[in-house]
Amino acid sequence: MKPIQVGLLGIGTVGSGTFKVLQRNQQEIRRRAGRGIEIAVVADLDVARARSIVGDSVRVVDDARQVIADPAIDIVIELIGGYGIARTLVLEAIAAGKHVVTANKALLAVHGNEIFAAAHAKGVIVAFEAAVAGGIPIIKALREGLTANRIEWVAGIINGTTNFILSEMRDKGLDFQTVLKEAQRLGYAETDPTFDIEGIDAAHKATIMCAIAFGVPMQFDRAHVEGITALQAADIRYAEQLGYRIKLLGITKRTPQGIELRVHPTLIPAKRLIANVEGAMNAVVVQGDAVGTTLYYGKGAGSEPTASAVVADLVDITRLHTADPDHRVPHLAFQPDALDNTPILPVAQVVTSFYLRLQVADQTGVLSRITTILAEHDISIDAVLQRESAEGERQTDLIILTHDTPEGRMSQALARMQALPTVLQPIVRIRKEELN
Repeated sequence: MKPIQVGLLGIGTVGSGTFKVLQRNQQEIRRRAGRGIEIAVVADLDVARARSIVGDSVRVVDDARQVIADPAIDIVIELIGGYGIARTLVLEAIAAGKHVVTANKALLAVHGNEIFAAAHAKGVIVAFEAAVAGGIPIIKALREGLTANRIEWVAGIINGTTNFILSEMRDKGLDFQTVLKEAQRLGYAETDPTFDIEGIDAAHKATIMCAIAFGVPMQFDRAHVEGITALQAADIRYAEQLGYRIKLLGITKRTPQGIELRVHPTLIPAKRLIANVEGAMNAVVVQGDAVGTTLYYGKGAGSEPTASAVVADLVDITRLHTADPDHRVPHLAFQPDALDNTPILPVAQVVTSFYLRLQVADQTGVLSRITTILAEHDISIDAVLQRESAEGERQTDLIILTHDTPEGRMSQALARMQALPTVLQPIVRIRKEELN
């Protein structure tokens, strides 16, 4: 049987990895897919560089629309990135009857509802395993492997840059800015690292996992997003003393009131497996009612790890290429007409426990006043530590762990505590998850 013909839009880090993996493992891939998979044309603005990667056997053009217009092309791989031209090209490829493979989490989180609706109407597949957690097959696990389960929650370390920074801060006791510069030097962080360190990249991925886990539309605009820029070495040290690690987590959770969708630094018990994921690695924990807790771990970025997911999507589409569209796995796991309208909860309604650090004057009665404020807001205390502040003898770091309480109630209590003249610096608040 003639190999299925693929057009590749963008041959950067992931695109070149995809080409190499397809070339190196073509026999294994053919045995699995039932026919060959062949990149027939590549579109890239840097034609000379693209040709140096693919050689003379592949046609190279500088206009992506030539690939989309080519009637011989069955699948288009979009690896351009971003929200702009990528969206236009993906929709044009769908309109032309091409299947699409993409690693573009930002595009799907923001425009996925439009893209999946267009693909469903046209009877083509949009595959996106590479969009979340690189080489970890978390999309397939959520959409197919766990399909018997009512998924209760998903929590993941889904940004390698921030996990590397937090690991270095904990191991070496360094501050955020020092480690960020080192991450940039080593290539873990971009020159402009905003999407990573402010939690936006993780929120794109969490949005996709939320939609698949609970059968709801993409709702990136409803996600609560916090990054790691405000984290201090002192908090990482105190968390360690209390038996916790701080990780940037993407969390989505089913509750009776609605669905939580949030990204923020989180204290996790050090004994949890996910708390021990270090460096630039990724990990996702999924809680299902039948299977219990499952953990997925691996490289979340990089040329060939991400290419592994892209090629897996190519194999899936090749197997299903001639299948009745109504009998394919739905894009978001649930049938399009069965998606739910369960609301995404505002963060004020999220219930979790907290780590608080207050820098206070070393005076009699300070702790009593603070615990009184917490009690007046019906916030129960789990543990209290008092440590000498690095700022001097007349100041003390007061660390408080609370039991579960609504975020809005905690915000009200913090506003009252912050107004006390004995509270000398902005109060640090970090959410805590047991992940039982």
